[in-house]
Amino acid sequence: MSKQPIGVFDSGVGGTSIWKELHALLPHENTIYLADSKNAPYGNKSKNEILDLTKKNTELLLNKGCKLIVVACNTATTNAINYLRENYNIPFIGIEPAIKPAALNTKTKAVGILATKGTLSSELFYKTTNIFSNKIKIIEQVGEGIVPLIESGNVESTQMKDLLQLYLKPMLDADIDYLVLGCTHYPYLIPQLLKILPSHVKIIDSGEAVAKQTKAVLKQHELLNTTNNTPKLQFYSNGNPKVMMQLLEEDYTVDYLDF
Repeated sequence: MSKQPIGVFDSGVGGTSIWKELHALLPHENTIYLADSKNAPYGNKSKNEILDLTKKNTELLLNKGCKLIVVACNTATTNAINYLRENYNIPFIGIEPAIKPAALNTKTKAVGILATKGTLSSELFYKTTNIFSNKIKIIEQVGEGIVPLIESGNVESTQMKDLLQLYLKPMLDADIDYLVLGCTHYPYLIPQLLKILPSHVKIIDSGEAVAKQTKAVLKQHELLNTTNNTPKLQFYSNGNPKVMMQLLEEDYTVDYLDF
């Protein structure tokens, strides 16, 4: 089983930000990445729709022999991770906004969270924020329109810049000193966010923590690939493969797959 691939899926190309951290920490692991771009974004869908899409992606990866699955999507994690763990017999790694480190380290007692509607309205997100919200001010912002722009290859467009300035203004008015990125697409916005945010505002995403957790769980289940072989890295998209190839910034092949 240890030589079987790690499966990764997201509502599109954003989860490649998580995949990069995984591959950097676990360079010999075989991986399969699924970009469900056709159904992006998940953030404005109902819980049942998100659950159905999550099951579809999971079963495709299981059919390809994956030993562990990383749900590289905040919305899918917050709405479906419990179901997956109860109904499939492999380990799952989920993702949720990294509120805790921001809440523990803020000096201004104000933290901004940029995420999708599906994440911000989920029960898991509510439980997490409720732990900290009596001590600090949490400014939530739905990133409406951001994911479609990234999925269409318009990361650095004027439209994106305008959206970011609009969404960040209430946070800056509240004097945040941490911005938590609650969607795996959003790390691709960091270069633009740094141009808008004051230098003292720190940006937090979940990628490195997810990679470390994946390694720990693989060790725990004795599933780490201990060979030094060149890994097999497979990428599939049901959208435009060229968008993912641009974000990966390496000479990887992305295959179109209708799923």
